[in-house]
Amino acid sequence: MESKKTASDEAARTRSTIPYLSLDPHIADAIREDRESGARNPYRFDDGNVMRRLGNDHDEATLTRPAFGRDIEKIINVPAYNRYADKTQVFSFIQNDDISRRGLHVQLVSRIARNIGGILGLNIDLIEAIALGHDVGHTPFGHAGEKFLNELYRGNTGRFFNHNVHSVRVLDKLFRRNISLQTLDGVLCHNGEFAQQVLVMGELSNFDDFDATVERCYVDESTIKTLRPSTLEGCVVRVSDMIAYVGKDRQDAIDMGVLGSLSSFDSDVIGRGNAQIINNLTVDIVNNSYGTDRIAMSKAVFDDLKRAKRQNYEQIYYNEGVISGYGNIVGEMFSEMYERLLSDLLAHNEESPIFKHHIANLVTKSRTVRAEEYLEEEPNQIVVDYMASMTDSYFTTLYAFLFPKSDKHIITQDYCADLRK
Repeated sequence: MESKKTASDEAARTRSTIPYLSLDPHIADAIREDRESGARNPYRFDDGNVMRRLGNDHDEATLTRPAFGRDIEKIINVPAYNRYADKTQVFSFIQNDDISRRGLHVQLVSRIARNIGGILGLNIDLIEAIALGHDVGHTPFGHAGEKFLNELYRGNTGRFFNHNVHSVRVLDKLFRRNISLQTLDGVLCHNGEFAQQVLVMGELSNFDDFDATVERCYVDESTIKTLRPSTLEGCVVRVSDMIAYVGKDRQDAIDMGVLGSLSSFDSDVIGRGNAQIINNLTVDIVNNSYGTDRIAMSKAVFDDLKRAKRQNYEQIYYNEGVISGYGNIVGEMFSEMYERLLSDLLAHNEESPIFKHHIANLVTKSRTVRAEEYLEEEPNQIVVDYMASMTDSYFTTLYAFLFPKSDKHIITQDYCADLRK
């Protein structure tokens, strides 16, 4: 009971010392006036300018299914979207319905981004499409899994694996849903980091330039750091991705027992808790971005946000669940599985799960990919496609199937673990 009282007292102290920010009265008046007059944001991406690879008649926008509304429906019906529900956000190997999974994270990003975009008068459908699709290429076990898979892929091919680039591959190459260039660009450029106080749109006019950028991401590690969304909608999703996790990951860390309270975090402006962080960042972004061609923060908020992220890394992410308590066991499991699946693929062992599960499933559900065509891809890329698609539980189950005599065992902390003490 004492720990709960302490945490409650700390939350009250935080609320009393750092206020919830409000919109600048001049900005609020401008928003109301623009709404009353029907004025449109000149930097809003218009549905009529949507670009797709294929000019399919059935992809034409209608009153009931507008351009980017179609992208939303395509994305949530891609099989990879279902798998969000069992992929790590931060903490792995835990049965706890209060802990965020990647599926909840993308919903939070979408909600925050649509709120900011709605106030700024941007294209809400485009924002939602980017937000819901931005992590479909993520690995099991969060960023630890991404690191392991990148090391293996790079070691075998010299190419780099990044989840944002792979999200584009999932939507554009593996399932081929004819997703718009604007949505794919937002997905590619989200990469979770708001490295500038002011984020200015990049330039993109065609698929050829987009494809060239994607390829550069595979071969040049520095390319990721140069990406900028070509729409303000993409810029909003990019910053909202960060807003969605900074405070929520702290909340999860408290629920996991990694943190006792928020008292170890420092803040001058944005606050320590999730609700206040979302409010204060949203308000500051609107105050500094309304009516402009960029997404910006005040220097005080930006500096405080950088500190908040740094503290999250120090207190949470460096102890990310998949690593904590298991050393490098999961990394070793990734390596063993990768080499086994690659060997099966090269030997054309059609009894292997890479054929019976991955390739068979892809051919059936992609609607356009043929097995003969797909098998012409570089073998390591096929293995990466398969492993990145796995959920946490599928990975551990498949590892046990492939290596039944292995001494590597990971025991999930189940719902009744505390009752057994």
